[in-house]
Amino acid sequence: MVSAAHLSHDPLWPRAGSWPAFAGTADAVLLGVPTWRTSLSPTGAHATPAAIREALPRYGTTVMGPPAVELDDVLRIADAGDVADPDGSAGEARVISRVREIAAAAQLVIALGGDNSLTYPVALGAEATGLITFDAHFDLRDGISNGTPVRRLVQDTPAASSVPTARIDPTRIVQIGIADFANSAAYARRATEWGIRVVTLDELRRRGVDDVVAEALEVAGAGADARIHLDIDVDVCDRSVAPGCPASVPGGLQAWELRALTRAVAADRRVVSADLAEVDATADTADARTVRLAALCVLELLAGLASRG
Repeated sequence: MVSAAHLSHDPLWPRAGSWPAFAGTADAVLLGVPTWRTSLSPTGAHATPAAIREALPRYGTTVMGPPAVELDDVLRIADAGDVADPDGSAGEARVISRVREIAAAAQLVIALGGDNSLTYPVALGAEATGLITFDAHFDLRDGISNGTPVRRLVQDTPAASSVPTARIDPTRIVQIGIADFANSAAYARRATEWGIRVVTLDELRRRGVDDVVAEALEVAGAGADARIHLDIDVDVCDRSVAPGCPASVPGGLQAWELRALTRAVAADRRVVSADLAEVDATADTADARTVRLAALCVLELLAGLASRG
């Protein structure tokens, strides 16, 4: 992939990325959380935050509207760098603390993963009361891995966290895109028994993005002072558009579907944090299509935020 330094320059066409360092206040803040050590499959996901930042300048920051809106004109966007060594109990504690600090000063924290294990500390750090996932998988396994964050958000308390944390009521969790042949009946039963709202890939396509998003926001955003975390597991996509996701399968979401879902959810004021997970930049194709899709999801999150008014 050609580096940002070699891209053409046009003063009338600003590029995304290269946002200033977070200095205590912003509307949206990027934070790298390069988790990878507990992944159930070999991964180079720790290389992905840097790869997403490298891909962002390939895109502009204009939402076409009409009228056209320049995101950098209506949002204060900052980058807080990466959390060092975010795996393990001590690493999770660092993520929780850093996200909590940023969330207190920003409308939206955008965590760049990393494997899906980052969802657990990021959602806790944002003090989420509800969860929406775009994922082909339940992530309800036992133990600690990239296959366990949803279960952990329901059941676990971080051992090394120095700040109080609250678990998420499973009846305020919505999982969108759950796919056939990518899960087990045992975990499907667990989701049902816990009261998690599951929207399968088939149901999503039958009902459409707007209808499903409206229900998801109602469920995850229930209660007073609701705070929603959005987990964007890119392996919910078809393998042709997300070959850099180890668990993506043929028949998943198309890129436009993931982008539409992302912007629609991010437009709700109750959404305070989001993560991008399960992209392995080291396993992507030569054209970096998976990383580029993740970068576009960052921009879709910002577009949703800007639409809140």
